Amino acid sequence: MNEEKVAIKVSRNSIIVNVFLALFKLLAGFIGHSQAMLSDAIHSFSDVFSTIIVIIGVKVGNKKADADHPYGHERFEAIASLVLAFVLGYTGLAIGFKAIKTLTFGTSSLIIPGKIALYAAILSIIIKEIMYWYTIYYAKKVKSSALKADAWHHRSDAISSVGSLLGIGACILGFKYGDTIASLLISLFIIKVSYDIFKEATSEIVDKACDTNTLNEYIATIEENAEVLNIDSIKSRLFGNRVYLDIEIAVRNDLSLEEAHKIAEDVHNSLESKFAVIKHCMIHVNPLEKNPN
Repeated sequence: MNEEKVAIKVSRNSIIVNVFLALFKLLAGFIGHSQAMLSDAIHSFSDVFSTIIVIIGVKVGNKKADADHPYGHERFEAIASLVLAFVLGYTGLAIGFKAIKTLTFGTSSLIIPGKIALYAAILSIIIKEIMYWYTIYYAKKVKSSALKADAWHHRSDAISSVGSLLGIGACILGFKYGDTIASLLISLFIIKVSYDIFKEATSEIVDKACDTNTLNEYIATIEENAEVLNIDSIKSRLFGNRVYLDIEIAVRNDLSLEEAHKIAEDVHNSLESKFAVIKHCMIHVNPLEKNPN
């Protein structure tokens, strides 16, 4: 499977859906006089920009290693996710500021939204939830952090539309502040999602270790080799959306250099063939120390 082609195909479909949905929500917001729906539309337009960032990140991240980047370009996907986090954060702050301003200074001009805004919110929830599952499926399949971030952007848009639905509905039922409060809640949710994406992308950039369960899977695979008598050390680091391993194994101290090298090569090949996420593992062989007792 060509990871880059899959990611770009998914991203292209996301852009098409988001453009039409954002335009419809914008129109519904203006016609229905709904600040929450207009905020929702802005959120969807930010989806278009974020998906373009994802495409750039995936294309650069999948470039082969070169003299200037001997370890490859995977971290560019994490950088794309960071840019996406900042875009989301700015969008959330802008929407929240406008809602607070309206609640503080513009309550006298509040207008009850029309039902078209309500229908737009329902349509948005359905479409964006479908887009979330569609995108997260391929994000996991091709191990793309940028695509995963974009999937969560779809989910954040779906949940923000739930807020729009509740706020607009409350406003139509007589609670005139419902639409503006919904807009404020949407902004808070967008900011929370941007923080989560920022946190995960930062972890990938600073060489965070794999989680315990993943490490245990690697250890179990190494231990399948009967010639490995002990695992003296195993260190992992996330490099973008890939994993690097540094492993020290102990073997019989009476083996020849060629035999010890063959064991290390077998461990290396078994790990990289079983776990596609592993880009490279370095195996160091130690002679098993004799028990002094």
